[in-house]
Amino acid sequence: MDPDTVLRVAHEQAMQYPSVAVGHPFGPEYTVYKVRGKMFMMAYELRGTPSLNLKIDPLDGEVLRDAYAEITPGYHMNKLHWITVAGASTDAGVGKGAGASTTAGGTSDGVRLDAELLHDLVLESYCLVVAKLPRKDRPVDPVSFGGRDREE
Repeated sequence: MDPDTVLRVAHEQAMQYPSVAVGHPFGPEYTVYKVRGKMFMMAYELRGTPSLNLKIDPLDGEVLRDAYAEITPGYHMNKLHWITVAGASTDAGVGKGAGASTTAGGTSDGVRLDAELLHDLVLESYCLVVAKLPRKDRPVDPVSFGGRDREE
């Protein structure tokens, strides 16, 4: 998925969630997505590449960074709790070349970020932030929202 598509898909998805507000507290080049005043996503351009930061469970973040070249530790964020997602350009060579793995459990040189994974990452980020809000302030149940049904 190319970087511009990553930002467009993530934006369209985030705007469908309850109580999402968009602002530019760090300047016009950083678009911050918040739920009830707490940031769950930030879109920006990093070295000329459209990118976004998402909150993540630390164990999931480690696995994702190892599996996907497009996912790195969160830029200017807590590296344990945030990831940066930037799509790969079609000529970047990701998934191409001799011996590159193309299976779901492959290596970072063979697995590509897709819309379904991006959807899951944005949903997870939103729900992680909602789960930390006081119950009375939660716009949704973070355990079941969006078809999730895992323990808090």
